[in-house]
Amino acid sequence: MTFATINSAPRTQPQPPAQSQPPIPAIEDAFGAEPALKKRVYDAIGSTPHHIPLFEDIARYASSLRTRDVNPVQPVQVVHDEPVAKKRKIENGTGADNGTATSAGGAQSLADLKTHKALQFYMQDVSFAIPQRKKLTLEVTAGNKYLRARNQASKDVEFGVPLDRIQHVLCLPVPEKNQRQFNFCVIPQYADGINPPPEGEPAPETIVWTVNDGPAKSAFSGQGQQIGIADGETAENLVRRILNENLSHTCVVRPDAQEFASAIPEAHRKGEKAYHVKAFRGSKEGYLFLLSTGIIFGFKKPLLFFAFENVDSISYTSVLQRTFNLNVVARANGSDETQEFEFSMIDQADFSGIDTYIKTHGLQDASLAEARRAKRYNINGAKTEENAEVDAAEVEESELQKAQRELEDQEDEEEEDYDPGSDGESEGSGSSSEEESDDDDADADADGNLVVDELGSEAEDVPENEL
Repeated sequence: MTFATINSAPRTQPQPPAQSQPPIPAIEDAFGAEPALKKRVYDAIGSTPHHIPLFEDIARYASSLRTRDVNPVQPVQVVHDEPVAKKRKIENGTGADNGTATSAGGAQSLADLKTHKALQFYMQDVSFAIPQRKKLTLEVTAGNKYLRARNQASKDVEFGVPLDRIQHVLCLPVPEKNQRQFNFCVIPQYADGINPPPEGEPAPETIVWTVNDGPAKSAFSGQGQQIGIADGETAENLVRRILNENLSHTCVVRPDAQEFASAIPEAHRKGEKAYHVKAFRGSKEGYLFLLSTGIIFGFKKPLLFFAFENVDSISYTSVLQRTFNLNVVARANGSDETQEFEFSMIDQADFSGIDTYIKTHGLQDASLAEARRAKRYNINGAKTEENAEVDAAEVEESELQKAQRELEDQEDEEEEDYDPGSDGESEGSGSSSEEESDDDDADADADGNLVVDELGSEAEDVPENEL
């Protein structure tokens, strides 16, 4: 009896270690963005292998929840008698308020943006400022497809853009912060504020997020392996490297002291160069950055980016003792109409640096605009010696310097017309005596002629001393 009971007990099978479990596609798709949860699933599978089908079904269901259209039917609009709480929404599209995502690539790209699961890189707890102000997970999908932001609670994709639609990427230091931070500004095509989208298409928005100047503590590869800590790589350098690896037609542009650095140092971090210029556009305060590919005004919506090929001319107005205004005339690609943008209250201390930058790139002369549009500057703003010589030959005086030169020329002319002999006392008396001497000689000649005329031939008998 005892023997039968022992033999009837189920035999325990040795369990393979959790790490020996090969990847399961359904689980990788569902929990790829959550490495901790994915590890727990694989640990459970390692302990109970016969539950693999159950975990696969759960993973498929979780994936279907992410890709399901939350609002297939438009809800009935409710009219509120009292003001509705203000919410941040994405312009020209739907935002996270209704659970759908936006994309700069149209409806087809929007569907791909939400369903593309394979990740190359993601970083958690990233502070986004535009188009939404919240912390999201930054993702770059595999296969050079999309850059997108995912809600960390609902796991929904909030917004994104196809990588091949990105026209400019800028990495700019955040001004007036005690701790060093960097803003990444991703500008898709038709989102620069200058070039409008084709008729019938919504205007995409720029994407702006901020990273601190320190090691990346929550960055992972697509396989969930943490990166950026072992080698001490900063978050700014890591994100810049990932973007440069995935962007084939452009690259991340940073400020360069060779292009422009403000004469006013960073007030919040002593001894550090500032690359921005504070300015106003109307009543809106912002910052101008003069870069190797163009000029950007940020960081509030809407951002404006003036690529060199879109700048028709730049001039100065309202030049005062302490401030001046900068007027940028821009032209959209393929358009004959121009737009003028005025940036006011710029500190006079930065005039020299701004003027040098404008003259170096030939931006003050509208006649050079066609040449800039004909040959688009490369992404790094690098120039050959031949191009540098041509640019230097084409540079003309700015309006302010021209006015100053004309004033100096006028003063020189006045100095040339000035007769110093007409003012001094001694010089003046000397001139008077010379003039009196000349007058006496003339009078003497006149008297002599008068005697001759009166006496006629009798004058010949009169001695000269008696005349």
